[in-house]
Amino acid sequence: MIYAEQINRTRVPRHIAIIMDGNGRWAKERGLDRSEGHRKGLDVVHEITDAAAEVGVEYLTLYAFSTENWNRPQAEVDALMALVVFGIERETPGMIEKGVRLSVIGDIDRLPADVKARLLKCISDTSGGKRIVLNLALSYSSRWEIARAARCIAREVQSGALAIDDITESTLDRFMTTADMPNPDLLIRTGGEIRLSNFLLWQLSYAEFYFTEEYWPDFTGESLYKAIVEYQSRERRFGKTSEQL
Repeated sequence: MIYAEQINRTRVPRHIAIIMDGNGRWAKERGLDRSEGHRKGLDVVHEITDAAAEVGVEYLTLYAFSTENWNRPQAEVDALMALVVFGIERETPGMIEKGVRLSVIGDIDRLPADVKARLLKCISDTSGGKRIVLNLALSYSSRWEIARAARCIAREVQSGALAIDDITESTLDRFMTTADMPNPDLLIRTGGEIRLSNFLLWQLSYAEFYFTEEYWPDFTGESLYKAIVEYQSRERRFGKTSEQL
C-alpha cells in the first residue's frame, strides 16, 4: 500500500509536530552505542522534512532535546550537542537549496556557545526559505515555555502596558514561542510511548494524536504519509457536533 497516493492534498495538516523517540532503544537492540541511534535519527530528520514539504506541510516541529534531557549522562549530552553542530553544518547548504527555513524554540541560552552560534547562523542563512519551516524544539519544555510566558505577561502588567482583566487566551498565544506559526494539527510520537512528555501542552489542545511503535530511526516518508492518511480519516469538530460542521 502506497500511502502517498492516498493523501488528499487539499486537507494536508499545515503544521505537524513530532516527538522523535526510540533512538537509544534502536541502538541498544543492535548492540550499538546510544550515540549511533541519535546519528541515524539525524538522517531521518532529513528524509521526513523532504517528505513533509513534498505533500504541502508548511511547518514541521521536531522535539529534539528537552530541558529534562540536560539530566542525562554528560557523555550522552556532549554527544548530542556535537551531533547538533554536525547536523547544522551538514544540512545548511541543502536547506538553502530546497527552501527549508530553520526555526528554533527553547531555552537556547543553555546551549554551549559554539552550538548556539552555529545554530543562529543557520537560522540566518536559511531565513529566505519559503517551502517549509523546520522548527526544532531544542532545550525546550512546555512548562518552561508557559512559565516564561507568565513572566512576560507579568512584566507588561507591571509596566502598565496590559491590564489584568485584558489577559485572554490570545494573550498567552502571543507570548508562546510558537506565536508566529499555527498550532499543530497533528502530533506524532514514535517509539511506542503514549505520552506528551512536556511538549507543546498549550498548542496541542486540539491536535490529532498519532502513536506508532516504530523507533524514530526506522520512521520513513511512507510512515509519515500513513500518519497523514490516518489524520485525514478523522473528523475534527473542535467542540461542535458533526451536524454543525
